[in-house]
Amino acid sequence: MPKLKQAGKGEPRKAPESKATGTIDFDTVRKIGLALPGVEEGTAYGFPALKVHGKLLACIPANRSAEPGSLAVRVDFEDRAELLDAAPDVYYVTDHYLAYNAVLVRLARTNPGMLKDLLGMAYKFVTAADAPRPPAPKRRKA
Repeated sequence: MPKLKQAGKGEPRKAPESKATGTIDFDTVRKIGLALPGVEEGTAYGFPALKVHGKLLACIPANRSAEPGSLAVRVDFEDRAELLDAAPDVYYVTDHYLAYNAVLVRLARTNPGMLKDLLGMAYKFVTAADAPRPPAPKRRKA
């Protein structure tokens, strides 16, 4: 998770610093992502992607509205809003992606630590749907 830590009740969470180090590309994303359990390489719309249990985790964006050198990462809408507010130079969204649980990331403005946190956040989001849910309470007949 991108170190969005809550210091205490009512205090906002903060995103990591956006200092880039070295050249970050999909190879870096691949190495970090494949270290997560169940993550494998694949494609999405003909572009390199990482998937977990067949579900998209992150990919090179196929839509032309994304800037070159970007990555699309699955996150929930709340986390996306926090990322956009915290580091608009790193994270962005275009009209095409507004309705999707995803954020676009300018890879050149990231570092491996940021990517590890971000892919961890995406992993939790994508695998949450696979988590067993407690059974619904039984209705009592009146």
